[in-house]
Amino acid sequence: MTDKKVSAGQPRIRMDADGLRDDFEWHLRYTLAASPDELTDLERYLAFSFAIRDRLVERWINTQDAYRHANVRQVYYLSLEFLIGRLLTTYVQNLQLEKEAKKVLSDKEISWEKIRDVETDAGLGNGGLGRLAACFMDSMATMKLPCMGYGLRYDYGIFKQKIVNGAQVEEPDNWRRNGYSWEIKRPKLSVHVQFGGQAVIVDIHGRKVWRWSPSERVIGVPFDLPVVAYGGKNVNTVRLWSAQADNEFDFEDFNRGSYIEAVETKVIAENLTKVLYPNDDNDQGKELRLRQQYFFVACTLRDIIRNFRANNDDWRRLPEKVFIQLNDTHPTLVIPELMRILLDEEDMPWDDAWHIVCECVGYTNHTVLPEALERWGLPLFARMLPRHMQIIFEINSRFLRFVSSHYPGDINRLRRMSIIEEGNVQKVCMANLALIGAKKVNGVAKIHSEILKNDIFRDFAELWPDKFTNVTNGITPRRWLLKANPGLAALISKNIGNAWISNLAELKKLKPLADDNGFLDEFYAVKQQNKVALAKVIKDTLNLVVDPESIFDVQVKRMHEYKRQLLLTLYIIMLYNRLVENPGMDIHPRTFIFSGKSAPGYATAKLVIRLIHGVSELINNHPSIRKKLTVAFLPDYRVSLAEAIIPAANLSEQISLAGTEASGTGNMKLMLNGALTIGTMDGANVEIHEEVGDDNIFIFGLRANDVPTFRRTYSPLDVYNHDLEIQHVLENIRKNVFSMLTPGIFDPLLRNLLDQGDYYMHLADLREYANTQDKVDALYRKRREWDRRAVINVASAGKFSSDRAIAEYAKNIWNLQPFDIPDDKP
Repeated sequence: MTDKKVSAGQPRIRMDADGLRDDFEWHLRYTLAASPDELTDLERYLAFSFAIRDRLVERWINTQDAYRHANVRQVYYLSLEFLIGRLLTTYVQNLQLEKEAKKVLSDKEISWEKIRDVETDAGLGNGGLGRLAACFMDSMATMKLPCMGYGLRYDYGIFKQKIVNGAQVEEPDNWRRNGYSWEIKRPKLSVHVQFGGQAVIVDIHGRKVWRWSPSERVIGVPFDLPVVAYGGKNVNTVRLWSAQADNEFDFEDFNRGSYIEAVETKVIAENLTKVLYPNDDNDQGKELRLRQQYFFVACTLRDIIRNFRANNDDWRRLPEKVFIQLNDTHPTLVIPELMRILLDEEDMPWDDAWHIVCECVGYTNHTVLPEALERWGLPLFARMLPRHMQIIFEINSRFLRFVSSHYPGDINRLRRMSIIEEGNVQKVCMANLALIGAKKVNGVAKIHSEILKNDIFRDFAELWPDKFTNVTNGITPRRWLLKANPGLAALISKNIGNAWISNLAELKKLKPLADDNGFLDEFYAVKQQNKVALAKVIKDTLNLVVDPESIFDVQVKRMHEYKRQLLLTLYIIMLYNRLVENPGMDIHPRTFIFSGKSAPGYATAKLVIRLIHGVSELINNHPSIRKKLTVAFLPDYRVSLAEAIIPAANLSEQISLAGTEASGTGNMKLMLNGALTIGTMDGANVEIHEEVGDDNIFIFGLRANDVPTFRRTYSPLDVYNHDLEIQHVLENIRKNVFSMLTPGIFDPLLRNLLDQGDYYMHLADLREYANTQDKVDALYRKRREWDRRAVINVASAGKFSSDRAIAEYAKNIWNLQPFDIPDDKP
């Protein structure tokens, strides 16, 4: 691609520094009407962002036009989360405009870092699910795969996390308060979505058929975000739906003085996209969340069908041109909604409609936790979506007859496989609906996929063994190495070239350098530079001084019992006790770094956060122990914070109970950035272990296959009674050593551990975990050997690229081929 081709006759999108400077100045004056004498950092950021956006719009339009004109097969990736982080640096990087961007700002004495940091992380996701979706979209664009992502445009993210007196406090995440320069509103593509009412029988040409007569209607307005390929030629789209009222204002209510009622409809409608994951601990929250999911699906399917019908008249071609990938169970309503459209609006026979649906949909499962396999109360579902409820009953009836023909008389199997779960309140099992309606079902790590086939979804796998497959998750190296760790990226490129940026398997060429002392010295220097930078973040955020020469021991992820942040906290208390009893004990100084959010209603996870802070307050203020141990909890974990923490990590804590973590991607990011993993044989840890070998990872704990058997006889009290050091740890908590001002606050944690069976088996794994941590300490003292093993981890990370994962999806599930934008397009 040449600059001339892009910029001929279009001076505002020239790719050189002069063109970028001129466009930056133009937006300052004519878009923002900003005086050059009184510019704020926000105005500089917005104007610069608009100038960068100008340079990708032409490519964006050309990509979408090319897809449409060629009538290509497309994948539509449906995810309620897209944790995209900040986009300015991503777009500049992928357009390969870093030098020009920094020159323009430098010439104007503007700090690139300051402008970059003005951007707020988009509040469109919470954790691994949303970050995976963002990585996948990056890979699909870079690999020239025709794809469109769909999600919701939340007004507020999940929440901003503040820590007050050691406790998590949730504050609104108004991430768009200063505008959002990257999105394009598409009002002409708005769609109507309906709820409630009833299913009625109508006469169609002498036939009695069921139809939906809804009682409510809202409007879905799309906003588009560009997804720029590395190199900049292909630009795919993430389309996010925002809810608006069909009738924004009732003048009759207003004129009667009923001011609140006049806007009530508008408020109720727009609540649909107000916040990511409304709290569903109550009936109102459950209803809002189900409404949100149907709104998402209904808007998206209308848009997919519009795209399809623009070039195709024959519905039988839908599976040829369209594949819909469900990122977890949240978009499962695609199945009955597409059936409703084909049956009721297109008057298609059931068998034909069902065949089309089953050829068009794939389902990715992301969890083995029962509470995450969504179930909706049947009365709520039937009231909100009466026609869909009828269709689901019919799907279930036909399916159970099919199962009965294969397993006659097996009532228990029918009960397990039914979409309708019996009980005091009947429930609609969304995972079962997805399993029945999907062409392919995949787990996200080898061990996870085996657990799905052999345990969680065993009945379905026995019925349809060819339906199940595995695609191990991956991360984009453009974000998680090239952008997040420029020092290491530059060192790698200097030694093996830069082909790794789009082919991470190239990192294997680093393996011989693991024995090169010169390379190891440079590798160590990069890590230390990253640690110094993170130490500054910790000082600025917490007013806490940490030693960059210490081991940076990192556990950053969503707060949940199965991820076992509590296990690491118990080990820290154990170290504290050892140092109290033996102040001269020789250990390498260590900084424990936590970050992560708990769901607002998750009392146990929030208590763990309080315990971490209680432990940190005691340790960080101890006159002698603080020289050897430091504990830092960085609040409000988000993508931009992860980009500061992960490159600085020495040790990656991946310590979930075996068999509970589907995959994880934090383990991959930390490995790629030169951290050694301490972990259980769970999720993608198993495959990391396969790639690096026994000597380059610290494995401990129960194995997934052993957990069910062990659980039957496991007694945490036996561990407590027979291991005096573990007993001492728990007694410290019981005696309020870490909660002097709030005695008894951690008693629920002790009850979970000792009286209620310790479901996630913290005490069962704690002794082996502590012994494995002793090995970490011993190895880190041998700096050269530690760095050698860290380099081997980086060199072995090629498998964990999202490019590899997307290539497997494209080949084994989507049947999708790359599409080259014609050469006459910029």
